[in-house]
Amino acid sequence: METYLRNLLQVLQCLDSEHDYTIFCDQQYAAELPTDHERFCIRHLNYARPSFNWWLRGVGRTLFKTDILKRSMKGLGVDLIHHPFTVLTPLGTGIPAVLTFWDMQHEFFPEFFDQLELLRRKRNYRASAEEAVQIIVSAGFTKDCLVERYGISSEKIQVIHTGYAPRYQVVDDQDSLQQIRHKYGLERPFLYYPAATWPHKNHRNLLKALAILMEQHGFDGELLLTGIAMQSQETVVAEIQQLGLANRVKLLGYLPADELPLLYNLARILVFPSFFEGFGIPLVEAMACGCPIICAESSSLPEVAGDAGVLFNPRDPEELADKISQLWYDDAGLQAMAERGIQRAKLFTWEETARKTVQVYETAGRLLR
Repeated sequence: METYLRNLLQVLQCLDSEHDYTIFCDQQYAAELPTDHERFCIRHLNYARPSFNWWLRGVGRTLFKTDILKRSMKGLGVDLIHHPFTVLTPLGTGIPAVLTFWDMQHEFFPEFFDQLELLRRKRNYRASAEEAVQIIVSAGFTKDCLVERYGISSEKIQVIHTGYAPRYQVVDDQDSLQQIRHKYGLERPFLYYPAATWPHKNHRNLLKALAILMEQHGFDGELLLTGIAMQSQETVVAEIQQLGLANRVKLLGYLPADELPLLYNLARILVFPSFFEGFGIPLVEAMACGCPIICAESSSLPEVAGDAGVLFNPRDPEELADKISQLWYDDAGLQAMAERGIQRAKLFTWEETARKTVQVYETAGRLLR
């Protein structure tokens, strides 16, 4: 979502010379959102955690059922506010809103959330979608969820795919590739899964599939895992040890963004077993780098992969092992997949994202006249 906001703001400044934009953010984050166009300015609303205003807002909402942020937003002098992070912050300002709604994973997998987070989502998600004048989603799957689960009119939901950064491309610089290979000891060909260790990312079934590959298919590669450590980190580490995979799994954690395109280029296959995704940007990044993809047939992932990926049941490690094995030794098949992926990635650009977003603003404006 942070990537979405940064890139959308950057490209809007290049594409839209007609409308005036004010970015509302906490002062401590203002420098992170450069504005290079005269029609774009920043205005501070200082309620970030931790701060006195944040504490005061919490007390007001808890004890008096009132939100002081709502009062701060009165008289802003704007026609429309775009809330980019699934919920309106705050609800009930009276200012017409466009909402980017990412996903409602909690409706499908409540077991992945604690009770406090479930309560927050149930209180804010549906109400935000109902109040918004127009809703942007990154996949048709999410649009269907909003219609079926929340009863939102399909007419006010616009599907606008997320773009990917230009650095994700086929890399011909063999020295840079070799440096990364040497830095992380990537001597074997490898499967790659870049994902924080959240429960829904389904690392456990991927590890089970790797064990099956080694036992039944003579698998000669290894698995590379990157991404920030989250609540399932200890479970993932324990599973690696229990399955005897310590010498075939590299768990590298969070890596610099400029290294990821090199890893996509080096990987033999990207494997993406996630149970639930609002979009699945690693699929597009991998395709743009010429890395073949195998992904779960769940949520939005088939929509993103299109004809460039191989699908599997994320609850079935044996099926995943079979799909990997079929591709792993098929050089011609992998090359054909890589070529299809490069072409498909061209459908996902930040320029198209920004252009369609401006159209949503204008549609919302017409509805309010």
